[in-house]
Amino acid sequence: MPSFDTKLEPNMVNIGHGVDNSSKEINTRFDFKGTSAQVELKEKEKEIHATGDSEFQLEQIEVVLYGKLTKQGVVISFLEKKDKIEKLGGDKVRQVYKIKMGIEADLAKKLVAAVKNSKLKVQASIQGDTVRVTGKNRDDLQTAIALFKKDFADVPLSYDNFRD
Repeated sequence: MPSFDTKLEPNMVNIGHGVDNSSKEINTRFDFKGTSAQVELKEKEKEIHATGDSEFQLEQIEVVLYGKLTKQGVVISFLEKKDKIEKLGGDKVRQVYKIKMGIEADLAKKLVAAVKNSKLKVQASIQGDTVRVTGKNRDDLQTAIALFKKDFADVPLSYDNFRD
């Protein structure tokens, strides 16, 4: 029985390139010279750490980071900014951005409901942080993908594990 998985997963390579480009710009900008401003990607923790001398400087770093990530094609909604700014030794501060992975429960329920309401001959089921759609033929699955792309255009869903 043909099936595919719907995921919500950022491209970590593009995120890495965006963080590297942000770091290069921060190192060359005049207003960051002689400060502790830096951006680094913690891949294992799925976090981006921005460090600066003040909250204002963190805001400037965020503008650079968001700009570079957008140029790499990364959707900014994958980043979840932690509310609390951490105080480090001296006058340094750090802002942590968590990289979100997987489909949240409420979005998964909306995807399943959309499939049921569409009257397509496919079934959708929630499998952890993915939604698996199965059907009798490939055309119905492609119609389901088109439905997701139309109804959830603002969500950067990816479709993989397509099986016949």
